[in-house]
Amino acid sequence: MDESPKKIHVESVNRNTLSKQVVKSIIQLLVSGQMKPGDKLPTEMELMEKISVSRPVLREALSSLESLGVISRKTREGTFFNNKISSHPFSIMLSLAHDNLQAIIEARMALELGLITIAAEKISDEELSRLKSTIDVIANSNGSDYGEADIEFHRIIALSANNQIVEGMVDSLIVTLVKTNSEIKVREPERTVQHHLAIYKALEKRDPFEAFHQMYLHLDYVRQKVLKDHT
Repeated sequence: MDESPKKIHVESVNRNTLSKQVVKSIIQLLVSGQMKPGDKLPTEMELMEKISVSRPVLREALSSLESLGVISRKTREGTFFNNKISSHPFSIMLSLAHDNLQAIIEARMALELGLITIAAEKISDEELSRLKSTIDVIANSNGSDYGEADIEFHRIIALSANNQIVEGMVDSLIVTLVKTNSEIKVREPERTVQHHLAIYKALEKRDPFEAFHQMYLHLDYVRQKVLKDHT
């Protein structure tokens, strides 16, 4: 009789997987109603005991939640859920999918393509001037050092839609932009300027159809570039 042990395959659990599970556990505190926006989270020691994870894993999860705008960590005060989070926050859904790059890019596209058509009807001359300034900064940048100007370009457009209901989603939009930008390995300032100028000119003409078209071309280019680097 063969007494040799059977070969089995057990899926390993790495820190990254544990960190994602911790993110979901903390988010569940909001979803379940146990905690509310603005509430202070338990201490790190308490969370480590309740979730049964090590300090490095917990801190990795908390860093992810902070970068997504779900929590804020205040020195000597503790960690808090952000007040801006509503009962069904986009930022919660974003945090649950923080490792799904394609979903994040598509979420960004859905938000920006909707916002720019409204922005084309409402954007002011002053906002257009600020928009042009960000393009000039990128054009005169040294290599790839134009991240802040890029973010500001998209923020101005989103806020120029001037809609209180969607305004609360702008921070989440910026989170998706930062995440997308962080995944780009090779910067192309000339291409960025070309795309941004086309969007700017459509907005200057107050043409929502052209603005939508140019923003789609830009975002689709970014999507293909980022996902290609991660295949």
